[in-house]
Amino acid sequence: MVSRNIYLQMVLRIIFITVSAVAAVYFFFEKQYIATGIATILLIAQTSSLIYFVNQTNRKIAYFFDAIKNEDFTLRFPEKLSVKSLEELNHSLNMLNAMIQDIYVKKQAQEQYYQEILRQADIGIFTVNPKGHILYANPTVQDLLNYRPLNHVKQLKMIDNELYALFADLAPFENTIYKLGNERGNRELSIKCTPINIEENTLLLVVVHDIHKELDEKETDSWVKLIRVLTHEIMNTITPITSISESILSYFKSGSKLIEPENFSQDQINTTAKGLEVIKNQGSDLMSFVQSYRTFLSMPEPDKELVSALSLLEKIKILLDEQKDLKKVKIEILVKPVELELYLDEKQITQVLLNLGKNAQQSLENQENGTIQLIAGINSNDKKYLKVQDNGPGISSELMDEIFVPFFTTKNTGTGIGLSLSKQIMRLHGGTIKVQSIPTVKTSFVLVF
Repeated sequence: MVSRNIYLQMVLRIIFITVSAVAAVYFFFEKQYIATGIATILLIAQTSSLIYFVNQTNRKIAYFFDAIKNEDFTLRFPEKLSVKSLEELNHSLNMLNAMIQDIYVKKQAQEQYYQEILRQADIGIFTVNPKGHILYANPTVQDLLNYRPLNHVKQLKMIDNELYALFADLAPFENTIYKLGNERGNRELSIKCTPINIEENTLLLVVVHDIHKELDEKETDSWVKLIRVLTHEIMNTITPITSISESILSYFKSGSKLIEPENFSQDQINTTAKGLEVIKNQGSDLMSFVQSYRTFLSMPEPDKELVSALSLLEKIKILLDEQKDLKKVKIEILVKPVELELYLDEKQITQVLLNLGKNAQQSLENQENGTIQLIAGINSNDKKYLKVQDNGPGISSELMDEIFVPFFTTKNTGTGIGLSLSKQIMRLHGGTIKVQSIPTVKTSFVLVF
């Protein structure tokens, strides 16, 4: 609509200029000099008006893109004007500005959220570019190395020459145990350097921790995997936003010059609106992803009580039977001894068992004679346990170490938070969750209390 009104304005003005020019020439040859003067004045006025109209439109678009470039979203154009085309153009620019501002604010909030996660992490993390510049270093790594601020790998030479030698080639390396001595005493640091790709740039992600104080090697690997998954999910969301934004910008600029308003087509306007809608949806998806991570981090302490194992598993069976969108499978309950009770948070453990049961149902969706067993008992170490077992296709050995990593999933739907959340709940209960799988024979998840 904006493009059409501007086009009509241009056509009408050019017609008036043409008529004025023809009239001036006609009256001149007819020797009607007063009429010629009037026509000439009208011609000059119409030409000046056209130039003003075009410059006004171009200036608004130029101001808009300058404001976006400088991250200034306070620019507003008046929407109550006598010229309909300019009024609609101003309205469209204001809407576009508001949408871009909303996306920018969400992106800033997400960036601050992730930075806060890394800042609060109990392991040291920093990233290095191919030139050796340290782009980010959280406070933990600076405390471990007793040096701040960290801006370049050459600074490691001031800490220890052997430590610097690890990074001198700026090449990734496997987990290395390094002994560092300083005025705070001797420390054994576990250091791992892994390559990651962000916006077509290869960076080195370095994870450092004091193995006597914090995490073991397996937990460090989990952090690296987690950050990889986070990076993957974020890039999958941000990449189309960048691509669509570039496409929309190409409608308004050619090289360093702005496109004239009369060259805008209705298709370009429609495509721009659709592209902005996609950008909005991608931003919403990313916010949902962040919310799922927030749920993972904010799990409350368990409110424990004695719960009958039989009653608990019967409730899980009823809930699984209500999953109408999944193929029905046979569900069995085995409790020994029958009067077994467990000290746990019923709501949280119900969430864990229901998630495991749904996973089992989905794995048996296309299988005949599928069976799920809900089992409770006491193991050889006199520990009480709950087990969800099925006879589905199982889990490959390659995925066995990955399934508890937050956001890792092999499904087309879901966030991949279920198993990692289950593991977190069991940690809060002072217990463990383990998996055993023999493909096509049985797969079991065991909760040990």
